Amino acid sequence: MLGSLQKLIERQIQKARLRGQLEGLEGEGQPLPERPEEAFVEVGEAVGFRMMAQAGVVPEEIRIKKELDAHKARLATLIDSEERKKAMAEFARLELRYNIARETRQKFLG
Repeated sequence: MLGSLQKLIERQIQKARLRGQLEGLEGEGQPLPERPEEAFVEVGEAVGFRMMAQAGVVPEEIRIKKELDAHKARLATLIDSEERKKAMAEFARLELRYNIARETRQKFLG
């Protein structure tokens, strides 16, 4: 099945190329951009995330991940034990929300 799907895709690309629909596209003639964050995401998901990003939509999972990263950096700077304890509790809450959002997406897609 994979082979026939690949042939269909190649045929559609060839048709579009012959019609000139692949000319003048953004980034034409340029190397593909580096996207190391997509190395750990399935191709379909990476494409979906990229399309949403180009449309200005950020999935909850990605938004929470950015919050987690910022919070982790902040945690590294805290010295006061009470403040650090509160920040760690917030980090745990964010991590739980991130895992829930990720699992929800995976169940929806799978």
